[in-house]
Amino acid sequence: MPGRIVEIAEDNRYLNTERGFLVVSSGKQEIGRIPLDDIDALVTHANGLVYSNNLLVRLAERNIPFVLCADNHNPVGLLLSIVGYHAQAKRFDTQIAASKPTNKRLWASIIKSKITFQAQILSEFSINTIPVRSLIEKVKTGDGTNVEAQAARRYWRLLFGDEFRRDRDRNDINSLLNYGYTVLRAGCARAVLSAGLHPTLGIHHTNESNGMRLVDDIVEPFRPIVDYVVKTIANDLSDVTLTPEIKAKLVHCLYTDMQTVDGKSPASVCMQRLATSLAQVYSGDRRLLDLPSSICFKDLNSD
Repeated sequence: MPGRIVEIAEDNRYLNTERGFLVVSSGKQEIGRIPLDDIDALVTHANGLVYSNNLLVRLAERNIPFVLCADNHNPVGLLLSIVGYHAQAKRFDTQIAASKPTNKRLWASIIKSKITFQAQILSEFSINTIPVRSLIEKVKTGDGTNVEAQAARRYWRLLFGDEFRRDRDRNDINSLLNYGYTVLRAGCARAVLSAGLHPTLGIHHTNESNGMRLVDDIVEPFRPIVDYVVKTIANDLSDVTLTPEIKAKLVHCLYTDMQTVDGKSPASVCMQRLATSLAQVYSGDRRLLDLPSSICFKDLNSD
């Protein structure tokens, strides 16, 4: 069963742990507690926060990502466990040994999935999908011609209009996208760790300053869920300020049902299946990634 994304957005809070609970206090007054075993990720967006070392240890023991965010809601730090999966070192070895052709093949399947979902999003808003959908079959191994970027340019213009630019530093619709992607990134980080994989050893991303390259690889097919929710919010509201209510809607993206070969599963479960299947590809136990086939918009719209 999926857990909860816990966000600390109020200033001057003290976070510690007691008898298996995350305890949040203001001064000497306890204001809330949540079982640690119910948490998928802890995300912080506030100033003046104090954390106990015991809390950080308990989070790491449970493979619960602890995400530190900047003012623009982009993650700037992430506390991750270095132990957990019983055959972790062996899986690290298979990641390191993975061939370039294998990673190029895997990356092509991820990008095809992402563009497919982008086209689905456009269709849900009765927007012409042909400019994006026509690019799916043009994705070749490794995506050497960068079809992903071509699709993105068409997709953003169709979804949000000709004036929209994807800019992480802008305080507009982009701030909502930043927040939603941060939630998804935390979910993927936990999936990667639970599968015994190293988050820095990526499939495609190569930025030397990014310690989360694998996480940023496998989060790609799930990003359109956030895009859909942000588009819905932008259509309904003239003011797209990131309020607690909007944050709650974006957090729910992690629990949106997706269609798989075995039926519907929440996005967080699909992330786990994808990470596990990647580990199995690297170990030679399977050839294809376990990617969801569609987003269940009916369930998403009912929330």
